[in-house]
Amino acid sequence: MNRTKKILLGATTAAALAAGTFGAVSANAAAPEAAPAAATAARGNTTTSTHLTVEAATKAAQAALNAAKKENQRVSVAVVDRNGNTIVTLRGDGAGPQSPESAVRKAYTAVSWNAPTSELAKRLTNAPTLKDIPNTLFLAGGAPVTANNAPIAAVGVAGAPSGDLDEKFAQAGVASLGR
Repeated sequence: MNRTKKILLGATTAAALAAGTFGAVSANAAAPEAAPAAATAARGNTTTSTHLTVEAATKAAQAALNAAKKENQRVSVAVVDRNGNTIVTLRGDGAGPQSPESAVRKAYTAVSWNAPTSELAKRLTNAPTLKDIPNTLFLAGGAPVTANNAPIAAVGVAGAPSGDLDEKFAQAGVASLGR
């Protein structure tokens, strides 16, 4: 074999080897690693819960706000889900700056104990440290929403001159869900 053919053969062989190596590296780099298998919960290890829709929560909040407006009261309204997460907050025209947070805390308290906050406030006589639980407010104005006797949400109202009025408006919000 002459020198030109040897160089050409060597160059061709080197190119083929390089292409094969590059292709193998590219193929390995592109191949995804096998993902770990997703665990599936065994039957009986999960539960289903009932939640208000955003539309229903908004309807309840608006009904409570409308009830307050009819009595010329400036309030804020909050609706929380079963876990105490805020779904909707409406701050009425002229409502005090503290009222949105108070409404959320009243709703949280009502759903946590599945009872109106006016009833829960009475429990402080026998258990005064209840008021120390974070994010709670033991003042009238929170009303639970239930389904099958279990709490699924709550409406909280704050800003009226009395807790009785706040709770009346919260109950109007709850009642709107039955219509």
